[in-house]
Amino acid sequence: MKLLDRIGLALFSTLILIIAIISSLIIFGWVDEGWAFGIIEYALNNQVTSNILLVLNIIFILLAIKCIFFESNSKNEMDYKNGILLENSDGKLLITRDTLENLVNGVVKGFESAENVTTKVDLDKENNVKVFVNLSVKENAIIKELSTNLQTKIKTTIKKMSDLDVKEVNIKVKDIEPIKEQIAKE
Repeated sequence: MKLLDRIGLALFSTLILIIAIISSLIIFGWVDEGWAFGIIEYALNNQVTSNILLVLNIIFILLAIKCIFFESNSKNEMDYKNGILLENSDGKLLITRDTLENLVNGVVKGFESAENVTTKVDLDKENNVKVFVNLSVKENAIIKELSTNLQTKIKTTIKKMSDLDVKEVNIKVKDIEPIKEQIAKE
């Protein structure tokens, strides 16, 4: 959220809170309504206070118009949440999170001892890529060797295909699958 939006939201919330408290106090009879109207009348009759109120009203009107009719998130802010936006002199390229996840899944499925793969890719504004892989391995797999090979292969494949540097490849082995033997029918 942009700074102007935050300021507008804080001012609006404060104003609504004050109005809600004063009206609640009047409704419960804890404050005389004449007191509230007396303050308003004094503020409107005093030149300095009425000028301050006028400026505040103009600010609130402008902030309301901005918030109602103009979108607060820029297109680039929304794009980085869905993927990584790369720009050059010829145009723009958006590499989506789904594309990177499918790429990682393809790499992992290329390893014989890896099964049941799920992948999650985290992206941030600085185009940092973090990959999280959950998988099952076959019972004859050497897990440390497999994970090292997977990390290296995932990083090099993403670098080669998208020119993005992967900061982390985190692998979680969630299960060990028994080797399926084929039973010969006679």
